[in-house]
Amino acid sequence: MKIVELTILMPCLNEEETIGICIDKALKFIKKNNINGEVLIADNGSTDNSVKIAKSLGARVIKVKEKGYGSALIEGTKNAYGKYVIMGDSDDSYDFLHLEEFIKKLRKGYDLVMGDRFKGGIEKGAMPFSHRYIGNPILSFIGRIFFHSQIRDFHCGLRGYNKEKILSLNLNCSGMEYASEMVVKSELNNLKITQVPTTLKKDGRTRKPHLKTFSDGWRHLNFLLIHAPNWLFLLPGSILLIIGFIGVVLLRNGYFSINSNFSLGINSMLYFSGFIIIGFQLCFFSILAKIHSYNDNILVKLDKITLNLMKIKTIYYLLFGFILTLIGLLLSVYSFVKWKNVNFGDLNPSNFMPLVIIANCLLIMGIEIIFSGFLINTMNIKKVHR
Repeated sequence: MKIVELTILMPCLNEEETIGICIDKALKFIKKNNINGEVLIADNGSTDNSVKIAKSLGARVIKVKEKGYGSALIEGTKNAYGKYVIMGDSDDSYDFLHLEEFIKKLRKGYDLVMGDRFKGGIEKGAMPFSHRYIGNPILSFIGRIFFHSQIRDFHCGLRGYNKEKILSLNLNCSGMEYASEMVVKSELNNLKITQVPTTLKKDGRTRKPHLKTFSDGWRHLNFLLIHAPNWLFLLPGSILLIIGFIGVVLLRNGYFSINSNFSLGINSMLYFSGFIIIGFQLCFFSILAKIHSYNDNILVKLDKITLNLMKIKTIYYLLFGFILTLIGLLLSVYSFVKWKNVNFGDLNPSNFMPLVIIANCLLIMGIEIIFSGFLINTMNIKKVHR
């Protein structure tokens, strides 16, 4: 394969109105800065004159059969000749004439250089109101919180990267959420990341853009959530566990009253016990999600708690789960005996139901621990024998 310093990569799907302008600007940048580089078009099935125009201007074109923004960029990166890649849309919204800051940062050793449109400037009408003031800021804020990132503009389409470092992340999102995937996995794998101001102007096309506000926005949010198990599972699970435990303890006698106007009874205890069960499940889901991410090379390392839980032998999960289940069964039997002693007649719910609710909680949690232990062991086997 021919090796050059820089590949300017553009995904393309019927961009005949603007692709020529973008290629011309990119080639001028390469020539002006004496860079050994190329312009690569990852065509995603254009039926207009996009490919013909690109080839006539000296760009290299590859065909990408699998549909999607991410698919085009993944294949484009794999086929790039450059040590570094700068990707950008071929709709003439990004400034390919002024990429100096990107190449400077890449030469300094940064693995990912993100454009920041909010700092560089957004031309009036270049970004819909909902994207500029709602969607992008909210998703970028979530990304910064979830992944301890400093990136202000998670979804800027103009970014540069070290080809080999990005390929090592095994990115696989085919749609628009590829933009989030690149940042998230770079953060999780401790790549060296920075950001530079860039401008965004209104694109030069007369047709509507490929981006779909709600569906693509949801795909970005969904990706962020499933790769942040502490936020998706552990935090809400812990909150529910704490609330549920406090509620059950307060209602252990069947009622709890603050004053004559406010009191909780056995029905409330039933809901609190549900909080405990759901919270317990969510906390276990966070552990399983982390192990799954580690097995799939999304996470470089696991936190100490998850590592210690992985080291526990299945037999100990079985033993602990069996003990909880046994206690739940014994309490259930004791409740049955109490009922039998009154000839299976009516019982005072405040005296009888707390015991039944606690027994039910212990039974469910015990069984969950038993089968979760088997699942964790199965995931460990996958990692060890991969």
